[in-house]
Amino acid sequence: MGKTGELSIGAALTGRRETGRWPAWMDFMQSASGLFLALFLWVHLFAEASILLGKDAMYRVTIFFEGYYFLGDTYPIIITLFSAFILAIVLLHAVLAVRKFPNSYRQYRVLRDHIKVMRHEDTTLWWVQVYTGFVLFFLVSVHLYTMLSQPANIGPYASSDRVVGEWMWPLYLLLLITAVVHAAVGMYRVGVKWGWLPARDPGLGRRRLKWATRGFIVFFILLGLASLSTYIRIGLDEREPGERYVPTWQRDLPAAHGSREVLP
Repeated sequence: MGKTGELSIGAALTGRRETGRWPAWMDFMQSASGLFLALFLWVHLFAEASILLGKDAMYRVTIFFEGYYFLGDTYPIIITLFSAFILAIVLLHAVLAVRKFPNSYRQYRVLRDHIKVMRHEDTTLWWVQVYTGFVLFFLVSVHLYTMLSQPANIGPYASSDRVVGEWMWPLYLLLLITAVVHAAVGMYRVGVKWGWLPARDPGLGRRRLKWATRGFIVFFILLGLASLSTYIRIGLDEREPGERYVPTWQRDLPAAHGSREVLP
C-alpha cells in the first residue's frame, strides 16, 4: 500500500461523532484534571525528596501534611481523605482520556500505521501518553490504596520499611518513571493545545516546550531516584522491625503514647 493509501485509511479512525458543547467541555476537564495531577506529582516528589535533607526534615513534612502545625496534633485521616480526593481526580481524568483511545484492534492498527507513515513527533508523544496512562492506572491505584489503608505509616522509618521490607521499590521505580514521563508530556500537549507557547512564533514555542519537557523529565526522575535510593538505604539499616522514628529534638524526653512520637 502506498503512502497516500495508508494516510487515507486514517479516516477510518473517527469513531462516534460528537456534537454540541460536551466534547469541548470534556476536553477542557481532561486538560484541567491532567494539569492538576501533574502539579500535584511535582509537589509530591519534592515532599518525598525532603528525606535528602535528613530524617528530621522528612518527619516535619510528614506531620505538616497530617495537620500538626494547623490543628496541634497529627491526624492521619487527612492523608486518607486527600488520597481519596486524588483517586477521584485520577478516575475522572482516566474516563475523559480513554474516550480518545482506539476501542478496537482495527482502530489500533490504523493508528499504528498512521504514526509509522507520518513520523510526526507530536503524534508519537500522544501514543506515549496512551501507553503510560494505561500503565499508570494500575500503578497509581496500588499506591493510593496503600495511602488510603495505611495513612499513619508514613515517615523516615515507616516509608523505608514499606519500600524495602514490603518490596515496594520495584513498583515505585516504575511508577516514578512512568508518572514523570506522562506528566511532562501531558503538560507539553496541554501547552500546545491551548496555545500556551513561550514564544510568539508557534514553531519556536513548540521547540522551547519540548526542551522544557525533556528538562522536567530528567530533573524529576533524578530527584525521585535520589529519594528512592535514600529510602532503600535507610530500609536496609539494622534496627527493630516496625520501629518508629523519633526526631532528634525528642530523643531525651519520655516516650510518647500512641502511634506517633512526641512532637515539637
